[in-house]
Amino acid sequence: MAKILVLHGAGMNMRGKVQVDLFGPMQLPDYDRMIREYAQELGVEVEIFHSNVEGEVINRIYAAHEQGFDGAIFNPAMFATGYPALVAALAQVAFPTLEVHISNPLRRGPASQTSAVSLGVIAGFGVAGYALALRGLRDHLAASR
Repeated sequence: MAKILVLHGAGMNMRGKVQVDLFGPMQLPDYDRMIREYAQELGVEVEIFHSNVEGEVINRIYAAHEQGFDGAIFNPAMFATGYPALVAALAQVAFPTLEVHISNPLRRGPASQTSAVSLGVIAGFGVAGYALALRGLRDHLAASR
């Protein structure tokens, strides 16, 4: 069973509380519940981590590397640009990362810098983007073995 780390970046704790017109009414606990349901349906083990602090996210990425995680799904949220240490951390670990965005970030500004070191990007499908990412990462890992 693939073991995947799901990372929520800065500001994800505000989903469903602000900018509801852009991101919808779901709050972070709702996302986490749906992600766990998707993972169970797909036979994938997930651990979910959120922080608004860049260093904490970097430390969790490195710890996941040491713990032998198979992959990661990352919604950088407000960490999408201007965080070179985060980009470097994602590039240094042994597992692939898929980036997920609830909406299409290119409609709001520059492209995510962390996407440059990601296996791929899924954007604009709301919470269903996590299901697509879990399935895609699971299948990628299976094909790589």
